[in-house]
Amino acid sequence: MNEVLDELAWRGLIAHSTDLEELGAELDKGPVRFYVGFDPTAPSLHIGHLIQLITARRLQDAGHRPVLLVGGATGMIGDPKESGERVMNSPEVVAGWVDRLRGQVARYVTFNGDNAATIVNNLDWTGSMNVVEFLRDIGKHFPVNRMLARDVVAKRLEQGISYTEFSYVLLQSMDFLELHRRHDVVLQTGGSDQWGNITAGADLIRRVEGTHVHALATPLLTKADGTKFGKTEGGTVWIDPELTSPYAFHQFFLNAEDSKVIEYIKVFSPRTRAEIDELEQLTLQEPHRRAAQRALADDLTDLVHGVAEREAATAAAAALFGRGELADLPSSTLSHVAAEVGGALLEPGTELPDVAEALRLAGVVESRSAGRRAIQEGGAYLNNQKVTDVEARLGEDDFLAGGHAVLRRGKKTVGVLRRGATAAQA
Repeated sequence: MNEVLDELAWRGLIAHSTDLEELGAELDKGPVRFYVGFDPTAPSLHIGHLIQLITARRLQDAGHRPVLLVGGATGMIGDPKESGERVMNSPEVVAGWVDRLRGQVARYVTFNGDNAATIVNNLDWTGSMNVVEFLRDIGKHFPVNRMLARDVVAKRLEQGISYTEFSYVLLQSMDFLELHRRHDVVLQTGGSDQWGNITAGADLIRRVEGTHVHALATPLLTKADGTKFGKTEGGTVWIDPELTSPYAFHQFFLNAEDSKVIEYIKVFSPRTRAEIDELEQLTLQEPHRRAAQRALADDLTDLVHGVAEREAATAAAAALFGRGELADLPSSTLSHVAAEVGGALLEPGTELPDVAEALRLAGVVESRSAGRRAIQEGGAYLNNQKVTDVEARLGEDDFLAGGHAVLRRGKKTVGVLRRGATAAQA
């Protein structure tokens, strides 16, 4: 097998392909152009998209030329979901999200050298096409019976599916055709949930141009219980720091399950086989060290948010659990911590509570009496300082940068009490 395909296979990144042997031979001939698409159906990409960006980066590092498509046209429709019809966003909203996503995808590839990346928007060739052209030139190549047989369409037929979403496959297939014509693209990559759309595009090129192109799909990552990887109780893990803070992002990967962490690190991390094999042995022999989880969280946070943000995230985690100085953390980091661990807001003018009540308000204990017991038993902390007086009250100096007071019971149960700004402070 071709060297880069062998690498992708070892990393568990090949779920489906049209013909690996033929694709390997094509890649061995010299640099090929390949594309992967991203629809702006939200203001940010999430970590599922990150798999595609890292795969594109690996192919580019092997000498091939990425074309990253941000779907200004397809984003106004959205690929059909099994759960039901998508809400249509306005053209203005979609255009704004296109700009945001262009900036995000550009971080993961290089635009210099012989195999420089290209970013395109499918609205450039779709926007000016009239409906008669579309039906004559594209629609005639799609048998309805095959479209009805697609899994997502078949599952949606009982509850209903609009013609708009039903026709999405035609638009994505046309993208492959147009990029084949305009940029000599001969390979499309994507997630396995896109396999039907990807192969439909390859088939359209065969019917229209009489040429053979390639398709490659990565698997959908799951947790140990089979549920989709990339979701938390708070929702999707985004790569935009305004939607998922670097602290929360780092914590998400730090909490990866032992049984899955090596699978994830192969997919996401640039570490070598030897390094990953060593981490696998450490996970088996000394799981309490969580060496693979730390490597995964550090590597991904460095990639997505930068080394400085990763260092701030690790410093915050250390300080939060008593292994660092909370007072050294900036207000923004403490805000991210508060959003992640939970707590409560004290409205301006509210009398400051005693520590036992503060423990309850921050969600660290269930009641004020439980807070008093925690203090009596020596397990209550305010800003990492043990509280020994059951009558102790919070003072003005107990609120750190941004008005945050960190309450902890024992080693792991943490909450944040935040004081709202007064008019004079605002």
